[in-house]
Amino acid sequence: MAYTALVIALSTMLISLQLDLWMGKGSIQEVNQLNREIAAQLAENNTLKERNQSLYEEVKDLKRGYQSIEEKARKELGMIHKNETFFQIIK
Repeated sequence: MAYTALVIALSTMLISLQLDLWMGKGSIQEVNQLNREIAAQLAENNTLKERNQSLYEEVKDLKRGYQSIEEKARKELGMIHKNETFFQIIK
């Protein structure tokens, strides 16, 4: 009789531990989900890091010389100097 009670108690403990492992907090499913979220966040961080590096290089270039500022103004704002002629070619 005591042996049966011991087996039942140990079986109950084993089942409760298995339920926690598969479905409780910190379960295998939750760990896998967190690993997927971490991978997605790392990918996003790398993309943002590359963008930040590009912006840093652009700022450094703009601080360094007047030429880059003029080039940016010409391309993005359509800047034209005095005594220059603007030609627009329409296809």
